[in-house]
Amino acid sequence: MGVSGERPLRADAQRNRDLLLAAAVESFSKCGLEATLEGIAKNAGVGIGTLYRHFPTREALVEAAYRNELAVVCDAAPELLASMAPAEATRAWMDRFIDYMTRKLGMADALRAVIASGADPYAQSVELLVGAIRPLLEASAAAGEIRSDVAPGDVLISLSGVALAAGSNREQAGRLLDLLMDGLRYRA
Repeated sequence: MGVSGERPLRADAQRNRDLLLAAAVESFSKCGLEATLEGIAKNAGVGIGTLYRHFPTREALVEAAYRNELAVVCDAAPELLASMAPAEATRAWMDRFIDYMTRKLGMADALRAVIASGADPYAQSVELLVGAIRPLLEASAAAGEIRSDVAPGDVLISLSGVALAAGSNREQAGRLLDLLMDGLRYRA
């Protein structure tokens, strides 16, 4: 049994769950509240019964899709640090954060409906994101690539601002992220 007390899913069940979450993010991002559960199941290549076995309510699916997207961006930090120079990993993580924010903003109506039902999909989001960016910033500072006086929360707020300002314009977001990285660089 896992930490949560639930049994781990069989490989096929985990694959179906992952397909459902990806289809849900895509559908809710594109269609908002107009996205249908039947359409999500069809796009995932599974039956509606499989969807309901994993997610008994629409709100449970939306919340799980959001939390999965959050986990993907947070889990990317150590992977990037293991394969790139620290500042390069930090900048690559910023791109992933913008992708995450774009999907989150696309799901805004669906997430508001989850909040209206009494759930809090954002519980611990900031804490998890700060926990993901902190080692990137610390490694970059230790390597002398960025300033050491940068607060992870401040960078997170800056990244959120870039995402909101650029919207779906990835070219502009990239330029803004380059400016942000330039502002973080160490100056002797």
